[in-house]
Amino acid sequence: MIPTLVAPEPGFTFPGRLTLTYVVDWGVFTYGSAVFHLEQEGSTEKVSATADTIGNINMVYPVVDRFQAGFDTKTGCSTGFQKQLQEGRRKVSSDLRFDYTHGKQNEESKNLVKGTTKEESASIPPCVQDSLSAIFYVASQPLIVGQAVRFPLADSMRTVTVTMKVEGKEEIKTPAGTFQTIRVQPKAEEGVVKARGNIWIWYTDDARHMPVQIRARLFFGTITFHLQTFEAK
Repeated sequence: MIPTLVAPEPGFTFPGRLTLTYVVDWGVFTYGSAVFHLEQEGSTEKVSATADTIGNINMVYPVVDRFQAGFDTKTGCSTGFQKQLQEGRRKVSSDLRFDYTHGKQNEESKNLVKGTTKEESASIPPCVQDSLSAIFYVASQPLIVGQAVRFPLADSMRTVTVTMKVEGKEEIKTPAGTFQTIRVQPKAEEGVVKARGNIWIWYTDDARHMPVQIRARLFFGTITFHLQTFEAK
C-alpha cells in the first residue's frame, strides 16, 4: 500500500539559500563534481543539481547532467522534476509535472540525438515526492535510529514506496570538515532507487540534517559524494 506523504516537521527550517559542492569519487579515482543549490521562494523550496565528470574521464565517457525540482515546505508535495542529461553520446531531456487537482503526473521526454518526443501520463496520489527533492524533504523528518521514513515517490510513470531506514550514527570526515552524522539507507521494491543499487546518505546529526556524504554501490563500482564546501549563497 502506498503511504501518505507526511508534512515536514513544524519546527524545521529549510535553507533560504544554500549551495552544497561535492567531490565525486569512483573507487580510488576522482570522477567528477556535483553541486546542489537550494533557494526558497515563498513556500516553495527550489532545488537544482549539476553533475559533471572531470579530467581524463571526459575523454572516455563525459557526463554533463542538470536537474531542477521543488517542493512545498508546508506539505512536502513536489512541484515537478526536470532533467537534461548528456552522458557519452546520449542526450535526453524530460519535464515531469504534477497535477494534483486531477491526480495526474504528466511527462514530456525528448531524445535530443534522434529528435524524437514522447508524452506520457499516469495517476498519482494527492501528494508525492520526486527523486531530487526527496533528499531534502527527508531532512525535514525526525531521523531516529532504528526507525524509518516512508513516502510515495513519482518514478517513471509509477508511484513507488521509498523507505528511508535510519541505520545509525557515525563520524564522517569530508573535505568540508568532520561531522557527526546520521546514516540513512533508501530502499524501494522497484524503480530508480532499486535500480541504483545500494544507496546511503549521511545527514548531519543536528537541526539542519545537511547531507554531507552520499554513496551508491552500483554494478560497475562504488561512487561517493564527499561534501567539499557549503555556503549560504
